[in-house]
Order: sequence, then C-alpha cells, then structure tokens
Amino acid sequence: MQVTSELQVQNAALEHQNVDVVIMAAGKGTRMKSLLPKVLHPLAGRPLLRHVLDTAQALQARQAVVITGHGAIEVEAACAMDTGATDPFVIRFVRQEPQFGTGHAVQQAVPVLADDGVVVVLSGDVPLTQPATLFHLITACAGDKLALLTLEMANPTGYGRIVRSGAQADGAVQAIVEQKDAAPAELAITEIYSGIMAVPAAALKRWLARLDNQNAQGEYYLTDIVKFAVADGVPVVAYKIDDAVQVAGVNSPVQLAQLERAYQLQQAHRLMEEGVRLADPARLDVRGDLLCARDVSIDVNCIFEGHVNLGEGVTIGANCVIANAIIEAGAVIHPFTHIDGENLGVTVGVGALIGPFARLRPGARLGAEVHIGNFVEVKNSTLAKGAKANHLAYLGDATVGERVNFGAGSITANYDGANKHRTVIEDDVHVGSNCVLVAPITLGAGGTVGGGSTLTKDTAAGALSIARGKQASIAQWSRPKKAPKP
Repeated sequence: MQVTSELQVQNAALEHQNVDVVIMAAGKGTRMKSLLPKVLHPLAGRPLLRHVLDTAQALQARQAVVITGHGAIEVEAACAMDTGATDPFVIRFVRQEPQFGTGHAVQQAVPVLADDGVVVVLSGDVPLTQPATLFHLITACAGDKLALLTLEMANPTGYGRIVRSGAQADGAVQAIVEQKDAAPAELAITEIYSGIMAVPAAALKRWLARLDNQNAQGEYYLTDIVKFAVADGVPVVAYKIDDAVQVAGVNSPVQLAQLERAYQLQQAHRLMEEGVRLADPARLDVRGDLLCARDVSIDVNCIFEGHVNLGEGVTIGANCVIANAIIEAGAVIHPFTHIDGENLGVTVGVGALIGPFARLRPGARLGAEVHIGNFVEVKNSTLAKGAKANHLAYLGDATVGERVNFGAGSITANYDGANKHRTVIEDDVHVGSNCVLVAPITLGAGGTVGGGSTLTKDTAAGALSIARGKQASIAQWSRPKKAPKP
C-alpha cells in the first residue's frame, strides 16, 4: 500500500512537468577545515553534491542549476566528470561571486530559469532528502503556491522559525524569521524552515527582485520571499515532516560522519527488509548499488562499492571489500577478501569458495566451484569449473581449464617489461608448488608440472614437465663464521 501511495504522489506531482532544481553550492565550508570544497566531501563514496543531483534526477527535473562560488572550478569539473554526457537532464552552472546570502545566490540562477516552471530549491550539503518528500512538496506547491518544507525540532537553534497566523499550529504561514533577527517569542517557535522550497518560477523572479539586506547579517535572505508572497496574496503552505535526517546539512567532519552512519543504517534496514541477514547493521558500508537475492548473509565490517550483485545463498565473511562484482548463488567469500572489478568487473561462479585473504582484480572470471585460497591473486583470468589455486599464488592474464590444480607459490609471468602475454592451462593440469610459467605458454590437457619448475615452452597433453637445476649435496659442509672482533 505504501508503494502505491508514493506512486500516486509522484504522478500527481509530475502533472507539473516543468520542474527546475536550483542547488546552492557556493559556500566556503570553513568548519570542514579542508582544502576540498564542502560539497565535494564524500558520503557513501560519492560527493555530497552528487547525492543532491541524483535527487534532482529522480524528480525528472528538466534541469539542475548549480550555484557555485568557493572552489567553483573544482566543483564544476567534478560534476561534469561524475555525470558524463548521457544524463537525462541538463546541468547548468552559475557563479555567486561575491557571496551575499541565500537570496543573492538564487538571484544568480534567474537568467536560466523559464517562467513556466516550478523551482525546487535545494542545498548541495543536504544529501539525504528523499525524492518522495519533494514530490509531496511539489504537489503542495501545485504551480501557484509557495511551498516550504518544515520540521518540528526540540532544539531549533540556528534555524529560521516558521511564523504562522494566530495561535494555531496549522495557521497560515506569515513569515520565516532567521535566528539572528528573531524576537524572544519567535525564538520559542519549534517549527523550523529546512531550507527547501518549491515555488512558481515567475513569482520567484518577482520576489527576488524585491529583496534587500536590511537585517542583522547584512545579507539578502531567500526566506524574505515569504512576506512578499503574503503581501501579494499568494498562499504560503508548509509540508511538515518528522525525519530530521532528510534536512540535515553538513558543516563539519562530525556532522559528515553522523550523516554517513545515518545513511548506512538506512541501507542496512533496506537490506534486512529484503531478507538479507546482517551480523551487525551498524557495521556495514554500502558505497554504491548492492543487490541481494534470497538468503544472503553478510558478516561485520564489509564494504560494498560500485555495482555489486549477490546471488541466492551467498555468504560474505567479515572484513571483506567488494566492488563492481557479481557473486553467483551459493558462493562463499571468506573473511578479509578484496574484490575490485573496476571497469572490467569480476564474476564469481556458483558455489565457488574465495579466501580468506584472497584478491580478485579486474577481469577475473571464476566458474562454478572454483577455489581461490589465502594470499592468491587473480587478474584478467578465466578459471573454469572446479579449478583450484588454494595458496600463495598469482594468476594474471590466464585461461585455466576445468579441474586444474595450481600449486602453492606458483605464478604466471605475464609481463615482459613492455607487453602482457597470456598463459593457457588446459583441463586437468596439475601445476606443482613454486613454479613459474613464462607467457605466452600453453600447458596441454592432463599434464603435470613438477614443483620448482620454470617453463618457457608449451607442453604436450598428458606429459610430466620438469625444468629445474639438478640437486647437489656437499657432505660435511661448514657454514661461514663471523670473524672475531678485534
């Protein structure tokens, strides 16, 4: 029933198709004590501003207008790099230089806003506002009202207060009074303005033109447009929520860490509601998209980045880092395993056993029931069903057949100093311990490589191949001794 309700809200909101999102991202973020612009600090592995842009995308906005100032070149470059050329909505940048308040910031966006739209004003350092909340806000605006997102706070210090007519909590909104300009009675108000609004663009432009800076901070307040709306007879409505996380901003490393944990707890609850078993919801980090089938189990301190897909019955041990990978049904990833597919991806087949302390790098393609053990690294290699590399090995640029056993301490020497070469190990080959296979090379099916061998030539099917120096023993040999001290 909840899904249906949200879809109804979304459809109602999108009757006003022309939604433009304005994002304020010009602030210095002095309290972050960092050279990095505040809106580029990461939450769940992505910049704060990227979260806000994703929200704008979810609103099916026709454009997002990002107001930059401090670190403008860096912020704009990061947005262009992150969004790419295939985004379904336009991102524009306008500069606020110098910076004279929130009203002055939004004034800079006026030249790129058409009169036929509804403008949703967001902040680049408020990353966790839900699209469903903004759909409600747009519906409340209805194309002809000023709609404010508000919240009751036990301690409203620092926030603008919502002043209503009369003594009723649901009286008409008359004004927003900033903390520094509030009288004692206004300071007692606990309903605050979140900094988020939806407003008809044509009206917004008129009201922005009337702003002045006659206030305690000498700035142009965006919140002053409320009194202009009231004076013009335009209804001012409030959509009140009770989830403070949705309107929480980031002004310090402490607040950033608090929002990180709030976000991660949201992800943990979502996963558990879908049936995932988490050993401890407080010790999970999802920094991308994590999709889980039934009966997935995840132990503590695991990090998931990029796009990760866990199949039915997958078990993830403690302290694993997994990025850009598909883990198929029944696979077990033992503790302290590091998997990073980057742009090529990694696939772990049905029933495979990986780790502990294994590393799978881009292009690793592991078939069903493959075993990759402790301190084994696999890069750009395909291992067919039942292949095993259980200890202290490296497989790079290799094609490994079914049921191959790759011995402890053995490696494929795939790089000649200029180019990479491929090693082919056919079905049922047994490679002994401490072997070096110098690529390009093919080991014929069913063959055996004696321990300690360095092979540089192809081997025949079924052959035993040995390439090592002959053992010699010198009887009664004495080790060198240190010279006596003078």
